[in-house]
Amino acid sequence: MPKHHLDSTAMAVLTVLCLCWGLQQVAIKIAIPGISPTLQAGIRSIGSLILLWGWSAWNGVRLFGRDGSLWPGLAAGLLFAVEFLLIFTGMTFTTASRGVIFLYTSPFIVALGAHLFVPNERMRLIQALGLLCAFAGVAVAFADGLRLPTSRELIGDAMILLGAVAWGATTVIIKASRLASISPNKVLFYQLGVSAVTLPILSAALGESGITALTGPVLASMAYQIVIVAFASYLTWFWLISSYPAGKLTAFSFLTPLFGLIAGGVLLGERISGAMVAAMLLVCFGIYLVNRRPAVS
Repeated sequence: MPKHHLDSTAMAVLTVLCLCWGLQQVAIKIAIPGISPTLQAGIRSIGSLILLWGWSAWNGVRLFGRDGSLWPGLAAGLLFAVEFLLIFTGMTFTTASRGVIFLYTSPFIVALGAHLFVPNERMRLIQALGLLCAFAGVAVAFADGLRLPTSRELIGDAMILLGAVAWGATTVIIKASRLASISPNKVLFYQLGVSAVTLPILSAALGESGITALTGPVLASMAYQIVIVAFASYLTWFWLISSYPAGKLTAFSFLTPLFGLIAGGVLLGERISGAMVAAMLLVCFGIYLVNRRPAVS
């Protein structure tokens, strides 16, 4: 039965997911010199699709059969492919620090979409303030290290912003359609399946260089993206959004860029300033506001 508030289990799982997704931004950057971005996203989907298929067969979860989910499933899959086409390609134009700010405007898309299209997920004023507070925390965390963009960076920023819109729209479609009542395995199967077919074709059509250097770090990055991110974490995420309110779940995703900043500092040598302390406080307070239960009269 769907729940109206996040319990301690959901919050703990979300924190781990945010950590995984924060590391993903570093992994993408590491792999781009060896595998072109659109093909990298396609390979990730292919590898994760194979794992999902095997896992579902092992557990007896049906991925085929008529259940009324085909058209919303294909729509979610196309949006998923567009999302990662834009994100992976955008990361070649802009910095990870800039890109992650635009990417995490997605929760605003989800909150608005859920308010309009998902029953029982109307935003209250306190929740809207919590989302704004959390976004302010993200901005504070990255403002210290941002510089004025070049025209090249603006191209990447715009692409990632559009990717964030696609991400938010995907979540809303899942919540507002037949996809909300089918297995998380099948929901993810639609998205990985469509992107596994379309992204390699798009890579060839765009004339990308493809695979140029399979170094140890590139292979490790791809393994992490395939097994941990696109398979395990996404399967867990789609289970969560079938069981908990979408707006409250996505509010928690504001932790991801903060974890990404830490990963950038540790793994890529990026500078970490005291602004992160203030940002973390803002984000935590925003999460509290979004998940605050209404007063019982």
